[in-house]
Amino acid sequence: MLTRPPDPREDAQLLAAVTDGDREAFAELYRRHLPWLLVRLGRRCSSPEIVDEVVQDTFVAVWRSAGRWDRRGEVAAWIWGIGIRRLVDALRRSRPPADELTRFAGVESSAEEHVLLAVQYGDVGAALTSLSPELRAVVQATVLDGLTTREAARLLGIPPGTVKTRMMRARALLRERLA
Repeated sequence: MLTRPPDPREDAQLLAAVTDGDREAFAELYRRHLPWLLVRLGRRCSSPEIVDEVVQDTFVAVWRSAGRWDRRGEVAAWIWGIGIRRLVDALRRSRPPADELTRFAGVESSAEEHVLLAVQYGDVGAALTSLSPELRAVVQATVLDGLTTREAARLLGIPPGTVKTRMMRARALLRERLA
């Protein structure tokens, strides 16, 4: 089987080419980002079927919305943002009640799935909703999406120090509202 050498273009150049309908550029982005996307989504969801569906939905969205990337931050962070939103949506659609999960032998939901449910439906969700959009975005990027401070800064287009400051303010407000 013949394999192609990797495309030397940067992710931003590939995404620009995808905007113009370049299927080879899209295939290269897929090859580069599929492995880590599968791993990171797999850490947040115990269902391989849901993860596979989310990955496919993510790359369809990348193909369709490549022109919407605003060139702030890393392409990988942009793809991750699409992927994690697709995962949350998929979990909302397919989520059996938590007590039903325990009935299946050998199937356990991940800790991340429990957190996502608590965030969506519990006191944590109400407290997060009460935060300003700026603080909520930092919490989502760092806590829910698992990005580092530097990755969150790139994704949100703000300095890393601002991410840290907003996270400190968000923690203080959440502590107050959840006490």
